[in-house]
Amino acid sequence: MNDPKNQPIRLTQFSHGGGCGCKIAPAVLSRLLAESPFKSMHADLLVGTATSDDAAVYRLNDEQAIVATTDFFTPIVDDPHDFGRIAASNALSDIYAMGGKPLFALALVGMPLDKLPEDVIRRILAGGESVCAEAGIPIAGGHSIDVLEPIYGLVALGVVHPDRIKRNSSARAGDSLILSKPLGVGMLSAALKKGVLSADGYVQMIKWTTRLNTPGMALGAMDAVHAMTDVTGFGLAGHLLEICRGSGLGAQVDFSRLPLIAEAVTHSRNGISTGASGRNWSGYGCEMTLPEGFSDWQRNLLSDPQTSGGLLVSCDPDGVDDVLKLLRDSSFAEAAVVGTMTSGLPRLEIC
Repeated sequence: MNDPKNQPIRLTQFSHGGGCGCKIAPAVLSRLLAESPFKSMHADLLVGTATSDDAAVYRLNDEQAIVATTDFFTPIVDDPHDFGRIAASNALSDIYAMGGKPLFALALVGMPLDKLPEDVIRRILAGGESVCAEAGIPIAGGHSIDVLEPIYGLVALGVVHPDRIKRNSSARAGDSLILSKPLGVGMLSAALKKGVLSADGYVQMIKWTTRLNTPGMALGAMDAVHAMTDVTGFGLAGHLLEICRGSGLGAQVDFSRLPLIAEAVTHSRNGISTGASGRNWSGYGCEMTLPEGFSDWQRNLLSDPQTSGGLLVSCDPDGVDDVLKLLRDSSFAEAAVVGTMTSGLPRLEIC
């Protein structure tokens, strides 16, 4: 009989929902925060919780503002080093999405010490450290606890000029919408847990979840870029609706123009999706208009939770070529114009 102690560790066996798929559903989160008294308590708090933006921003002086965020989750993959890399990339993305430059990070570590060997935990930490080294920043400290599920992430701190902050609430009617990474990471993670993800699918998953959204720093300096966010746990539809609500505008997205991971499309057509995709849709589907004959597999890709997903950029149409060139020169070859911001009620129309 095989000794369970000698079996390889599968990190995802500890996760009830991996990566950004373990986020609290958007509708529940909205109710939890609805009566918060801390939405605007200080004149120098330039970005707080009011518009569900990616990070908090606090002005230090006329030239500098601190960007602060935290992100952590349970394993989305079984390889410890890859898990650490993905979690760190995802956390740093919020700094880039505000147009900021990361300065340093603090590690957030929760591990079931009675179930995971120390070597596995060390490899998770090393994965996060490798991404921070790629970003040119140190992990300067952190906090660790003994918990039932493995949890890893970062507190990330950065800096931005107050005039170059890219909020999710400053889009303008007529803006073009550009998405920098293809969708489908949640589908791939669901396929991995079911044991049907191909070797190439895993390569694609790691490729996109560990690619740092560093172009956000340069996009922050572009006047043509009016608003920006990163697409993570609420899916493309959820995060675009946050832009709509914050900006008081509608949006239209052409599904045929969305960059999609090919294997994710296959799995979605075969009925594979994450539980978070359904929860997301339940929270905001009433704010969307779908064309006649729109399929469940397409709908699931719109609400698919992205872990360390791409940047969603709202920019003046005259700036589209410059934004696409910047992204494609930075190894985001799949970047594409996917829609338009429109005047009217904060709703999302898919065509």
